[in-house]
Amino acid sequence: MLRRIILQIIDFFYQPFARVMPRQTFRYLACGGGNTAMDILLYFICYNFVLQKEMIHLPFIDISAHIAALFMSMAVTFPTGFLLSKYVVFSDSNLRGRVQLFRYFLLVGICILLNYFLMKLFVDRLHFYPTIGKIFTTALVVIFSYLTQKKFTFKVKQQSPG
Repeated sequence: MLRRIILQIIDFFYQPFARVMPRQTFRYLACGGGNTAMDILLYFICYNFVLQKEMIHLPFIDISAHIAALFMSMAVTFPTGFLLSKYVVFSDSNLRGRVQLFRYFLLVGICILLNYFLMKLFVDRLHFYPTIGKIFTTALVVIFSYLTQKKFTFKVKQQSPG
């Protein structure tokens, strides 16, 4: 039922974009954008109010508040991103759920590394202003993520005739 409500809302807003992009792409952008906004909000709340910008002292390691907040927000947005991708965006995939989850986990890890290395490239090597570098990085990572999810993580296996 929740899936149906989410799809009705997204598809209502899809109409003006129908001529410029496929429905699945719009659903991906809507779900990914919503999940990203939630990630930023959770990060802000965790960093400023839960952790109060203070280091976390564990028995064998100290973790800075900005890194701890990153993990805290990802603890929520990783599963919501997976569930939105699985049930809203790429619901026609016939791969097993655990295969999808493992592939999604790999993809998120690759996207984190891509973000890091592309920011280093654009800002440190090419001397882009950081915000401009982040815009280019985000655009490239979103394109990579969409194509990877569509063709790998949530692909539709062809059924053998039979």
